[in-house]
Parts: sequence; C-alpha cells; structure tokens
Amino acid sequence: MSDGPASAAEYIVHHLTNLKIGEGFFALHLDTLSVSIILGMLFLVSFAYTARKAKVEAPGKFQCLVEMVVEFVDKQVKETYHGKDKFIAPLSLTIFVWIVLMNLMDLVPVDLIPYLLNKGFDIHYFKVVPTTDPNLTLGMSVGVFVLIFFYTFKEKGIIGFIKDFTCHPFGPKLFLFNFVLRVTEECAKPISLGLRLFGNMYAGELVFILIALLPAWAQWSLSLPWAIFHILVIVLQAFIFMMLSIVYLSMASSDH
Repeated sequence: MSDGPASAAEYIVHHLTNLKIGEGFFALHLDTLSVSIILGMLFLVSFAYTARKAKVEAPGKFQCLVEMVVEFVDKQVKETYHGKDKFIAPLSLTIFVWIVLMNLMDLVPVDLIPYLLNKGFDIHYFKVVPTTDPNLTLGMSVGVFVLIFFYTFKEKGIIGFIKDFTCHPFGPKLFLFNFVLRVTEECAKPISLGLRLFGNMYAGELVFILIALLPAWAQWSLSLPWAIFHILVIVLQAFIFMMLSIVYLSMASSDH
C-alpha cells in the first residue's frame, strides 16, 4: 500500500489493529462483527439449502460433506452429553462449523483484503480473522457460561443449584469453602475457553504476518508448510471449543 506502514514494527501493528468505532469498553470492532456475521449467515444458508435439496440417491459432494460433519458432531454429543435436551446437538454443530469458518480466514493472504479495502473504500485497518479478537472468543464463551447456569437451574432447580455450589466437593459443613471453589471454577471456564481459542489463532496469524515480511521467494517456501500445518490447528481449536462446551453443559445437566 502506498500509504502503508514503513517499518516491520508498524507493519505488524497495522495488521493487528481492528477497524473500530468508539473508544474503550464501548468500542465496536466492525471487521470482527462483519466477517463473523457473514460467515454465520453463510453457514446457516448453505446448510439449510443442502438439507432442503438433499438427495437419497447420488448426493452431491457438498451434501456428503454436510452429512459427514453433522454425523461427526452428533456422535460427539451422544457420547459426551448425558441429558436429553435436543438443543445441544444444533448448538454444538453451530459452534463447530462457525469457528472453523472464522478460523479458515487465517489462510487468506494477510495483505489481500486490507489492500482491496484500502484501494476501494479507503479503509486502512481490517482484521479478517474474527477469532483473533478476544472480544469475540470471550463473547462466545460467555454465551456458553450463561447456558451452563440455565441448564443447572432447569435440571436441578433452585435448591439443587444452591446445593451444587455449597455442598460439593467437601460436604455441607464446609459450605463457604465449597462456594469459593465453585465460583472460582465457574469463572475460570469462560475465561479459559475464550482465551485458548484466541491465543492459538492470534499466534497463527502473527506467524503469517512475520512470514509476509520476508522476501517473496522465502514467503512461498515458508507460508505453504505453515498453512498446511495450520489447517490442523484451525479444525482442532474448533473441536476443542465444541467439546468443552458439551462437557460443561453435560456437567450442568447431571446430578452428582
């Protein structure tokens, strides 16, 4: 870019800066919101269309892919979730596919979309990987956190919820100690869930940015092997987020 960063440090900072409006706590990261919403709609529309046009005989390649993903997620839910709620499987499918799609944006050349937006709309900052924004990953984990409390109330009631926080793991006599442990444990769940996804994807994006600083001949020799390896990270991080969400919801729905 003609008016782009002049040094390597400026180049890195430039690519790690979000397009946002507002300041502080009330700032909105427009790139994270726009890309995540577009990918979410792509998932919903493509899967819904495939389900309506599904063929028993001679299914298409995309239908086979969708069926493989649905069967894979359904198997994980059946083996891990011990409740009977039908909402868990669609939720797990949404989490897995949505995170995979957002993570896949890390394979887009780091300069491509910012360059096009700068030339066409005079937009200087744009991060194309939503999962490298802790606001999104922690927002998703907080959503799971809210569902944990919802299912705890739903399955155990108010009395069961209170007992869950005061009587375990050391019995009712140590209710205060139990309560402190449970509050710490519950607060750690969304933080670890969100930061794990953010940290791994942020590190992967940073490696791509560092490779982009190298000469052209070195970029191809390093970016291709890293991209191939990063595909494993992309799918694995989505799988871990999904599985931990299922485990947490299963724990909330089951009695000790």
